Amino acid sequence: MPVEPAASRAEARTIVVTGGAGFIGSCVVRDWIATTGDRIVCVDSLTYAGNLASLGDAAQSPRFRFERADIVDREAMDRILREQQPDAIVHLAAESHVDRSIHGPGDFIRTNVNGTFTLLEAARGYWQALAGARRERFRFHHVSTDEVFGSLGAEGYFTEDTAYAPNSPYAASKAASDHLVRAWHHTYGLPVVASNCSNNYGPCQFPEKLIPLTILNATAGQPLPVYGDGSNVRDWLFVADHVDALRRVLDHGRNGESYNIGGRAERRNIDVVRLICSILDELRPSGAPHDRLIRFVTDRPGHDRRYAIDCSRIERELGWRPRESFETGLRKTVQWYLDNDDWVRGVTSGAYRNWLTLNYAQRNDMKESGA
Repeated sequence: MPVEPAASRAEARTIVVTGGAGFIGSCVVRDWIATTGDRIVCVDSLTYAGNLASLGDAAQSPRFRFERADIVDREAMDRILREQQPDAIVHLAAESHVDRSIHGPGDFIRTNVNGTFTLLEAARGYWQALAGARRERFRFHHVSTDEVFGSLGAEGYFTEDTAYAPNSPYAASKAASDHLVRAWHHTYGLPVVASNCSNNYGPCQFPEKLIPLTILNATAGQPLPVYGDGSNVRDWLFVADHVDALRRVLDHGRNGESYNIGGRAERRNIDVVRLICSILDELRPSGAPHDRLIRFVTDRPGHDRRYAIDCSRIERELGWRPRESFETGLRKTVQWYLDNDDWVRGVTSGAYRNWLTLNYAQRNDMKESGA
């Protein structure tokens, strides 16, 4: 039966969110600051995909703190946990772009494998030092991807029991991190929950991914590259729906279990691109027809043919379902990129890389001093 939402809890918590300035992480921070009384500690090393501008008004909250740190740095992780005393860790920090993993897999092993190991060890030491109710309620939520399961044929779905068969360096690195989390639970008793999501889309996504790349190229009159024949299929999940699911899993998921999170929205890549073009024809008719810009390009190595998530467990056990259809979510996404030129210019110019880090450190000091 459906569970009570997190906002109904009487007692607020402190939650560390790794990768909190990234696409999904920033949505977690914005949503949880707005809808709960929880205190959020955003941990991010601010690599190319970390963007403080994506945090929006949440960064002004007295319940928000930013820590610039790399999850591979054990000393930094120990310090943050010791000083911030979290009740939970939501681990989103990861290198996540498949094309980048093909050309430079080392960064993916470093962050996704070594970083997760370091964070698990820091969390284990911290948790073992807790006592009583605080120890009982601590949770480590590991957020992963459906790509660890490999590629599907024309039929069938990934379930929580599907055998792992990663086909890219990115997927292999995430599979390794999943296995580490499982092992730390079974060997050391660390209280963990895990989730594997399908392709996310929505506001603040870095523009190398298919949907924001298509939107921004189309509005600029640039070619819209589509791999191969465009028939690769993905299950699309609106990021706000994913964030709602993450809260359900953190608050009510069973210790040691994993949950698949999907949008029940399978689409071929070419159909996604064409739908974006159709929406832009309506919202930005000066460039119509935008589908004239579509260009088929050489497929990438090892491109998985189809992903599809069976999310019946989280629906059945935790009462979660996506609120957005693919059509409504995609329209909101296109409109957001059209309405947020400042964010887009900051990302495409690279200016966001030089943005506000010192100011955030100063704000943290002010909050601690009561200023």
